[in-house]
Amino acid sequence: MNSIVILLLFILAASYLLGSIPAGYLAGRLAGVDVRQHGSGNIGATNVLRVVGKPYGFAVFVFDAGKGLAAVRLAYFVFSGAAHPEYYAIAAAVVVVLGHSFPIWLKFKGGKGVATTVGAVAGLIPLAVIPAGKIWLVVFGISRYV
Repeated sequence: MNSIVILLLFILAASYLLGSIPAGYLAGRLAGVDVRQHGSGNIGATNVLRVVGKPYGFAVFVFDAGKGLAAVRLAYFVFSGAAHPEYYAIAAAVVVVLGHSFPIWLKFKGGKGVATTVGAVAGLIPLAVIPAGKIWLVVFGISRYV
């Protein structure tokens, strides 16, 4: 097999496994709660925030966003000498979000992937995060819906 293909398979597997780390579930367990049994039943930062509090919710958001950012940056690093490294980074971004949404450790029932997508987008096009964040704040301020 071609070395690029082997590297790509490695990056995709690593991205999936990184994405599938269930930070929300683990944070809930640290707080003595299974967040899947409370609130929306989701393991994402919003449900963690509602169920166990702001410090846990913020930590989960940062960790989940970090997963997305790390997968993209790793792909850029590994494929920095290849033609169009952004294509590999985009593939890593998609797979890390799929890992978050369908984690092997929780029978493929994960979060919605919002924070992980934010991190992945920050790695792909950092300047897009600021205006998107401002739009999100306005929509949230009006609707109170995350």
